[in-house]
Amino acid sequence: MSNRSYRFIIGLMLLVTLYFDLKYVMLGIIATVVFEAITNFRIPVLVDRMKNKQNDNLYEGCLGIEFKNRINFDAERAWRLMVGCFLTISFLIFPELLWGFSWFMAIAILGAGISGVCPMFLFLKWAGFK
Repeated sequence: MSNRSYRFIIGLMLLVTLYFDLKYVMLGIIATVVFEAITNFRIPVLVDRMKNKQNDNLYEGCLGIEFKNRINFDAERAWRLMVGCFLTISFLIFPELLWGFSWFMAIAILGAGISGVCPMFLFLKWAGFK
């Protein structure tokens, strides 16, 4: 499983969850994403390990651009941590004020899954994350 397909699935789940206002499903999505960010047990990596397949694509989602690693923290972990924090703030803490931000994130993550290009991930790589 690639990070691209993971983002597609997460984006689709977020859209369905927001459309039907499924708060407990949203809590599960947020908990899963934050758990992955904290422990670095990522679903795409675990699926590849169960299939006895090794992901050799080190530049997945980077458009072939080589970035300098200045911060010793994985950009994929930072992306998951930011998604979890922003969803928590916009969906759980200030839902009346920031309701549109959750929808924007869901559509952006779904678009990143479809296209394979995530602007936030590219920004984190440019900022120096590993």
